[in-house]
Amino acid sequence: MSHSVPSLSVVTGASEGIGRAYAFALAERGMNVVIISRTKETLDKVAKEIGETTGQRVKVIVADFSEENVFQEIEEELKDLNVGVLVNNVGVLPSIIPCKFLSAEELDKTITKVINCNVKTLCKMSKIILPGMENRRKGVIINVASGIASFPFPLYTLYAASKVFVERFSQGLQAEYKDRGILIQAVAPFGVSTRLAGFQKTNIVTLLPEDFVQKSLQYLRAGDKTHGSLCHTLLAWFMQSIPLKVFYAEFMLQLLQDYVKKKTGQHESVSGPKTTSKSGVKK
Repeated sequence: MSHSVPSLSVVTGASEGIGRAYAFALAERGMNVVIISRTKETLDKVAKEIGETTGQRVKVIVADFSEENVFQEIEEELKDLNVGVLVNNVGVLPSIIPCKFLSAEELDKTITKVINCNVKTLCKMSKIILPGMENRRKGVIINVASGIASFPFPLYTLYAASKVFVERFSQGLQAEYKDRGILIQAVAPFGVSTRLAGFQKTNIVTLLPEDFVQKSLQYLRAGDKTHGSLCHTLLAWFMQSIPLKVFYAEFMLQLLQDYVKKKTGQHESVSGPKTTSKSGVKK
């Protein structure tokens, strides 16, 4: 791997939301970018926008991370590239409207997609990128987790559990490779206004993806896990102060369900898993 090759960043789930915002932010910091997602038309549009806005080069790789065998081709595309930053952002949410585990439509398919997108992709992309970083003794890996993984979260059980994996994997990997000059961090946002969160209106705790990413990059050296912004850190503290038996009460879960329906303008349970470039509230 030639050290004269310019360092670049790789972002999964980069066609919209938080992934798109990371791709732009890294390009604005002078890095060429590889963006990976499942829709070529959207990726091409994002690549054009990044190129025109920042002057950086953008490479597009089309991959549906919910499928089984996508990583060999990705590895081929990346094998001669000097990757300085990896953002593992792609993820899937079973339903925008919170629901019990057995109530998810097409549950078998949903389980497979959530595990493939939220767990397997994180491990596989790290396996592809980490060796080069270890050889060069430098690199940054940002893994997008979720604020709702802070404690067992009913009605988002599968999603929240998959995001706990993101946190623990990131923290363990950081301990293993910190002395190799590699920075690995889990970023666990709460509300971000993206498709995954039903494009909720922004407020003091629900941020635009671009604003959240700019804030979160300021916390890059703040440890192996961050909520990415002061308001989300305070929200995590507040939610963790609620006794679980209160939070788990049936009326509280109903309140949560009604709140999300109201905030996202949804009135029916949304069927099928929602793939995202990562995002917000129920991140």
